[in-house]
Amino acid sequence: MVEAREIGDMLFEDRYDAGKKLAQALEIYRGKNAIVLALPRGGVVIGYEVAMRLDLPLDVIITRKVGAPGNPEYAIGAVAETGDVQLNQEEIRLYGISQQYIDEEIRKQREEIERRVQLYRGGRRLPSVRDRIAIIVDDGIATGFTIRASILAIKAEQPKKVVVGVPVAPPDVLEQIRDEADEVICLETPEPFFAVGAWYRHFEQTSDEEVRNFLARARMKRLRH
Repeated sequence: MVEAREIGDMLFEDRYDAGKKLAQALEIYRGKNAIVLALPRGGVVIGYEVAMRLDLPLDVIITRKVGAPGNPEYAIGAVAETGDVQLNQEEIRLYGISQQYIDEEIRKQREEIERRVQLYRGGRRLPSVRDRIAIIVDDGIATGFTIRASILAIKAEQPKKVVVGVPVAPPDVLEQIRDEADEVICLETPEPFFAVGAWYRHFEQTSDEEVRNFLARARMKRLRH
């Protein structure tokens, strides 16, 4: 565990650096009957590095957070492309968030998920993970709701094993993830956590076009084998 650090004391140079280091930690899955499923957008950079270095196929699992009223970046839940929903019922009760608000947010996120399915995969559904090792990756975990919704969605597809791989996450949230995935690989668990981006020197937003390019490059490299 990384103890309290100054905010400028970064763990990773950028997502490429984090992806290379995560690939080393996932070396056991090189060339196995596995697939890397990245959470867009930032997680796709990580996923590309992992997939290419371990000779595995890359795709996306599209999951969207349900943001709190007035603070959309703070997740009170998440929706996966399969329709699976995870909600923090304790916080919803605590802050008196209405069912109407939640229903509307879920509707909006499902619309955005459909847009991304069309954009990233040309409308194709999630690739089959049945009897395969599904390695879910992101650039980090904050509240954990998007990755937990992704785990739920993937488990319903009957994989052989669900592995979560991330560069950085808060230790308390990571323990919840360990209860739901078959294996969790996390490189660093700093305290206090701050935010995912606090542990990267460069953490620019990844664009839709970059996501499409990474997926296309990964497909082309697999075809050449």
